[in-house]
Amino acid sequence: MKPQHYKPYILFVLLFFVACSSKKQAPVQKPNEAVVVDVIIAGSTSISNTIEVNGTVLAFESAELHPEVNGRLVYLNVPEGKFIQQGTVIARINDADLQAQNHKTKVQLELAQQNEERMRKLIDINGVNQADYDAALNLVNSLKADIDYTQALIDKTVVKAPFSGVAGLRQVSQGAYVTPTSVIATMQQTNKVKIDFTLPQEYSNSIRTGGTVDVVANDGKEKKHKAVIVATEPQVDVNTRNLKVRALLEDATIDPGAFVKVYVSLGKDKNSVLVPTNAIIPDAMNKKMVTVKDGKAAFVNIETGVRQEQLVEVTKGLEPGDSIVVSGVLFARPGASLKVRSVKQLKDF
Repeated sequence: MKPQHYKPYILFVLLFFVACSSKKQAPVQKPNEAVVVDVIIAGSTSISNTIEVNGTVLAFESAELHPEVNGRLVYLNVPEGKFIQQGTVIARINDADLQAQNHKTKVQLELAQQNEERMRKLIDINGVNQADYDAALNLVNSLKADIDYTQALIDKTVVKAPFSGVAGLRQVSQGAYVTPTSVIATMQQTNKVKIDFTLPQEYSNSIRTGGTVDVVANDGKEKKHKAVIVATEPQVDVNTRNLKVRALLEDATIDPGAFVKVYVSLGKDKNSVLVPTNAIIPDAMNKKMVTVKDGKAAFVNIETGVRQEQLVEVTKGLEPGDSIVVSGVLFARPGASLKVRSVKQLKDF
């Protein structure tokens, strides 16, 4: 029976020695071991002096169709998704009460005008005093104003297309009671569209009214459309330091609300230093890169410019011939020893 009491203890001792043996066999990182990195050699490359920004497509004209008076819809004509001409009647509101009121006022006006004519003849022979005639004349003018006011309300019972464009989805049904807050439908003019985009303030001097930009829709076709710059905001946004720009695209096939890529030319092609974007270390104050100086890591502050897919232009901080770390960046520390494994080319990115 005694040997059975020792079995758990023996098993524990064996596991302890196995664990100790495993710890001894684990590899230990040497504190002074060089970090293995890949580099590229900074060189001057000819690049297109064009920047890419995101833009938003807006309808050239857009409106919500609201009635201007309260009432019940007796006519509704919203050809959803179809083109309609400016002035087309979209809806009518019951105006029977207004028409009756207008007819009544016209009858009253006719009687008042007859009375005013009689009194005008009498005042010429001093048959009535001036005050009585003035009261009769004021009544005529007041009734005319009432007719004009009622007619204006009658005109407002008809909702027309404010411009030629495409009707949106109908939001109400015939017979519904509507108010000026009710939306009957929307309309958009889409034969031409507005392209709104923003540029960093350093490029604001490159934008001029009448200039052109290239617009590419995110539809997989990569077809470029020429849009004309028509306006800019008068000042740079104080929060984002960006300038808002608006361009006009004629004969558009891009739906309003879509996102597009906008390519803005900043001038002739130029020679610049290009680096992979993943080699840049973002910092709270600026951007940094790791270079190899005498076999050690040297961190440098940089400024960037034009982007080209996976590459970005470095406008300040690098010189042609600098060895730039493109892999192993996160393991490098200032002054740490580096071991260059390979020299990459820009075409590898």
